[in-house]
Order: sequence, then C-alpha cells, then structure tokens
Amino acid sequence: METEVFNRYEYKYIIDAKTYEKMIEIMDEHMELDLHNINHHSYTIANIYFDTKDDYLIRHSLEKPQYKEKLRMRLYGVPGENSKVFLEIKKKYRGIVNKRRTTLGLDEAYRFVESGEMPRVKEYMNEQVLHEIIYFLHCYKLEPKVYLAYNRIAYFEKDNPDLRISFDTNIRTRRYDVHLEDGDYGERLIDDNTYLMEIKTARAMPLWLAHTLTELDIHRCSFSKYGTEFTNFVHSNSSIKY
Repeated sequence: METEVFNRYEYKYIIDAKTYEKMIEIMDEHMELDLHNINHHSYTIANIYFDTKDDYLIRHSLEKPQYKEKLRMRLYGVPGENSKVFLEIKKKYRGIVNKRRTTLGLDEAYRFVESGEMPRVKEYMNEQVLHEIIYFLHCYKLEPKVYLAYNRIAYFEKDNPDLRISFDTNIRTRRYDVHLEDGDYGERLIDDNTYLMEIKTARAMPLWLAHTLTELDIHRCSFSKYGTEFTNFVHSNSSIKY
C-alpha cells in the first residue's frame, strides 16, 4: 500500500544542468533510484490545484504564514480509463510538512471536491483522510484552478526510508483545460536547463549529503511551483485585483 501520511521537512534548491549531472553521480553512489526511474528515465507527475474563486489559499501561502494548507489532485503518469488518483491535503506549520492523502477514482475525486459530500467508501480509500478533506471543503469553496506537471527523477535510501531526494524539470502549467484527462501540456515555469531539487526528510541530513551541498555550492531557496505560477499569472494580468 502507498504511504498516505507524511510528516517531514522539505528543503528546496534550484540547480543548473551541470550541477544536476554531478548530483546524479553522487546520488547513484549513496542512494537507490525510485522503482519508476528505470535506467534514469524520469516519470511524470501531474497535479490539479484547487483554490477559492479569489485564490485565497495561494495568496495566503505567499504571505509566508506559520501555518498554511492546500488541496491538490495528483496522478503519476497519464490518466486512462478507470484511473486512480491521490487527493491530498498538504499542510505546513513552522517548517514541518504534513501530507495526508487518499486514493480515489478520477471521477470520484472530481465529484467529491465539487459536492463536498462523502463518497461511498471503498477498499482503496482512506476513510479518515476523506473526513479531513470534507472538513477542508466545508471551510473553503474550491474549484480547479491550475494544471501543473513535471518530470521527476527520485532517490531513496534503504537504511533511512525517511530520506528522499527528487529532481524535477520540464515544469509546465496552464489555467485552461484544468482537468488531468485534458492532456499533458502547458507553459514552461522554469528554463529547460534548470532543475528543482528537493530533499525530504524527517531527520537530520546525513553527513555525506551536507558535505555534497557545501562542495557544490548549492544553497537552499524558497520555491513553490504553484506559488511561482500564481505570481507569474498576476504579473502578466495587471488588471486582476484582489
């Protein structure tokens, strides 16, 4: 069964292609590739972000509060008939990320968010998370706002399952055709030769990783895919007022 509850720190870094190649060499020495990354081929993650009509959730998030939350639908790969997706609540409090998710059928997930009513619970669903999402949906009237997808290479450490390192590229977004089944396309969010590296861990970083970041002069940054997309959207639409 897929892990459905996460509590961890997430550290983000923007790196160029040359640094990425060096990092991949080091990752191969110390960690294991995700099972979906056969021969270092990336896999696709596609998301739908839900927000209020006036984009309250992302606007609040960009104010950098101590507590923030969001709801998204996530799919690994391209949807097909009878596809299953994850519906996730992601919360962040004082730097600690809590993610809670449940599996739903694609149509079930859309109906759930739109109606706010409990679906008929099936064996692949997490009933507790469903109740938490219902509470979230009662707090906010949500609608699909952004499609956001990217290609990912990910690593894990056998002796430390809490450590995961991922590299995302070809980040693409759109605010039209905001459904997973509409296809995988959109405008680029960052340059082709740029990668978003994320270190996710519930513990301190291993020494080899801390030394690697120092040796390659890699520095943490504040970067949100959805936040960057929204900032770009507002800047390109000066008539928008909140």
